[in-house]
Amino acid sequence: MAYRIRSLSLAAAVSTLLAAGALAPASSAAATTSTRSGSAPADFPTSVGARGKARVTAAVLDLDGTGRTPAVYGDDAPYDTASIIKVDILASVLLQVQDSGKALTAKERARAEAMIEHSDNAAANSLWRRIGLAPGLKAANKRLGLTATQGGPDVRWGLTRTTASDQIRLLRAVFDTGPAPKAGSASALADTSRGYIRTLMSRVADDQSWGVSAAAGSEWALKNGWLQRNTTGLWDVNSVGRITTGGHHYLVAVLSDGNTSMKDGVALVERAARAAVTSTTAH
Repeated sequence: MAYRIRSLSLAAAVSTLLAAGALAPASSAAATTSTRSGSAPADFPTSVGARGKARVTAAVLDLDGTGRTPAVYGDDAPYDTASIIKVDILASVLLQVQDSGKALTAKERARAEAMIEHSDNAAANSLWRRIGLAPGLKAANKRLGLTATQGGPDVRWGLTRTTASDQIRLLRAVFDTGPAPKAGSASALADTSRGYIRTLMSRVADDQSWGVSAAAGSEWALKNGWLQRNTTGLWDVNSVGRITTGGHHYLVAVLSDGNTSMKDGVALVERAARAAVTSTTAH
């Protein structure tokens, strides 16, 4: 799973568009504050080749470093999640299962694996309802330490809004092996739950192994999301995960929208991931 496969499944993409909420109007960004670290370019989107209406933001956290604040490149504004929300959905399910003192049922486990490994939307629909839609996500995210993620309306989980820095908070809840965060945040997920999510993210289907893996030197685990907005014809393309390069482990979140095609969005996300990781490693 350490190799990037650039071919994309059209059937999977179309399926994602339908269930992720691509047929709903796009939400406007609510924040435009820019946070930069190190020698990040003054205009990160332009520096990584964002063209036209495309926006992109990247956040990187060195898990082997001493800090726990990510470097953010570009405006840390809200973006549609598309299918990257499926990691958050699974984390929410696992918190509810932990609270009940039980384990995932065989059916829930099958849905979780299909949702993460193959980005299956029917499975996501079921688990989104299982957690109680956006209110259930909000309750889980309060425990996981997320502060800037708003669940999508009704069944349209793909229209959840999030920021790159909030996605790093979620990734910390799954991958961070440093000192335990404050009670009620990442520590809310049991080790078995964290291990389960990590395993599924390291087994995504080959045609979905693009994204933050472009910045990896060896190992990676990720989840990608993509959808086309019917109001503009433009694409949201996102990628989040953990990578290993230069002997260090990094959490990386890259969010983009306004792409003229999915192919362009994937290329932009990969350029942004490489640039952000390179800039972070230099400091």
